[in-house]
Amino acid sequence: MSGSLHLLAVNWRDITNPEAGGAEVHLHEILTRMVQRGHSATLVATSFPGAKSEEMVDGIRVLRGGSWWNANFVLPRLAKRALRARHVDLVVEDINKIPFFMPLYTQHPVLAVIPHLFGTTVFRETNPVFATYVLAWEAFIPAVYRRSRFVAISPSTRDDLVRRGVAAARVDVVLCGLDHHLYRVRPDVSRAEEPTVVHLGRLRKYKAVDVVLRAFVQVRTRVPRARMLVVGDGPELPALRRLCDSLGVAAAVEFTGRIGGEDVVAILNRAHVCVNASPKEGWGLTVVEANACGVPVVGSDRPGLRDSIHDGKTGFLVPYGDVDGFADKIVALLDDAGLRARMSDAALAWARSLTWEKTADEMERVFVEAAAR
Repeated sequence: MSGSLHLLAVNWRDITNPEAGGAEVHLHEILTRMVQRGHSATLVATSFPGAKSEEMVDGIRVLRGGSWWNANFVLPRLAKRALRARHVDLVVEDINKIPFFMPLYTQHPVLAVIPHLFGTTVFRETNPVFATYVLAWEAFIPAVYRRSRFVAISPSTRDDLVRRGVAAARVDVVLCGLDHHLYRVRPDVSRAEEPTVVHLGRLRKYKAVDVVLRAFVQVRTRVPRARMLVVGDGPELPALRRLCDSLGVAAAVEFTGRIGGEDVVAILNRAHVCVNASPKEGWGLTVVEANACGVPVVGSDRPGLRDSIHDGKTGFLVPYGDVDGFADKIVALLDDAGLRARMSDAALAWARSLTWEKTADEMERVFVEAAAR
């Protein structure tokens, strides 16, 4: 392509935020590569204790303001000031919570990047009043973004947008990449002697970690030496600890808290099975991270996870909330080394096909086309 773009992105958090998750990793990986390719990028995001109001992060100019409770009112105004301050070719809005409705604040072309929309699953996470509020804001997306182009990170998210009334021709699917320098099979780490199940991710109510803990009770009766690691932190941690106590599996379940980097990779390299019982994901980044370490995954047969898990090849899909089904598939993998090895090989091959460079190539094309409109 000829010429460079200046991108103004809006997201709830930036990558340095202590609460940053998969959506922040996704946007950061793309924007840093755009900068490396000669484009420039500004990111507007919420502030947090100790954060600067402006700083450079890996070549991205980050502007911060507001907090989690007022972000959808503060950040659009902050973005509007940034738009007046310098030339911008494209506004990139990452809709991973409540939309900011950037088309209402600017005449610039807006590209909406959507990991996933909550839909009715929001009622599993929060009180009915706030859940209704979120649903109401999501309902306006087709009308407010009627002239915008969309990028969905999975076919499931695209299908959700189309069902809501967004024309399929305006939605591109660009799969997430993976940090293969980090997530890999480590020859210096062996699988644990005890059959080990691992769960990765934020501990929130809607993630349904309780389902896999209840399934683990059955797993322990059939594979007595089995143990489970729950990697991550979040508001559900105390309730999940209490659940383990009431189920009688507390001695076999370890809550590691939030850890990252090589520590997570070492845990995955020691694990035999990874689990994800969520009712809805945008993609399932933890799924392919486990796959890249040679670990098959048992997950819910729900949006996002049915895109990242190839049922019967890289893992198994189980009906959402099916405790018995989760237990059966976990035991099948723990008991059958040959099955586990075949799925591990397929998981590695699948993970290798997902790179951030490939994601950046496709996103750059969409950025150029959306800016031209």
